[in-house]
Amino acid sequence: MELALSTDVVLVIAACALAILLGGIVKGTLGVGLPLFAVPIMSLMIGSTQAIALVAVPVLVSNVWQAWQEGNWKPSLKRFWPLMLTQGIMTVLAVHWTLSFSVKQLNMLVAFAVVLAVVAMLFKPSFNIPPEKEKVVGALVGTLSGMLGGVSSLMGPILISYTMSLKMQRDEFVGAISVIYLNAAWPLYLAMFSFGRMETVDLGYSLLALIPMALGLKVGQKLRHRLSEEAFRKVLLGFLIFVATLLVLR
Repeated sequence: MELALSTDVVLVIAACALAILLGGIVKGTLGVGLPLFAVPIMSLMIGSTQAIALVAVPVLVSNVWQAWQEGNWKPSLKRFWPLMLTQGIMTVLAVHWTLSFSVKQLNMLVAFAVVLAVVAMLFKPSFNIPPEKEKVVGALVGTLSGMLGGVSSLMGPILISYTMSLKMQRDEFVGAISVIYLNAAWPLYLAMFSFGRMETVDLGYSLLALIPMALGLKVGQKLRHRLSEEAFRKVLLGFLIFVATLLVLR
């Protein structure tokens, strides 16, 4: 019995490491998508909160590195502070709101977030936002992404759709989305830790998750120049729909 139990644990660890590795490949290829891919996959084997906790360090480190590399912290903070403020507040409230939720309910929320992400990626909504209304709209986007991020950590597609609608230059976009992602991630993980949904041991495992994430990033960066992004995106979307269905039926 002990042997069977230890074997099961080893298989789960290996599967989670593979999910993070593949999530790193997705991020390396598309520039985004580590939590979007890894969290739903791991939620099939472990609790959703554990899955979110496991990607904490990789998400923080990758976004700090990307934001630092682009070097436009101050302009992004000045421009998007209403979005980041409402996002941080709603993230903390959403984590607190779901404290009493069962594993099944949390998995359903993650599945809903995945479906929403797939819809956003399929239809690529685009809006024209006048500069004078940017702060108000940004605050509303922050509210929605904070609610979604607090229950699933998958706030990315909403943020990407919004920032793309601002028609920024490529380098400006990458720098801005990295700063916004970073300021979405730390309130989430801090709230989870404060409310007892993440423990010190989870941070230790998450630190180890940097290894498969880094390997995946390297592979993804090489694939970026060899594969059609559109073809890769279609395969990813189909796989995410399949995973969302499994989470609902689990």
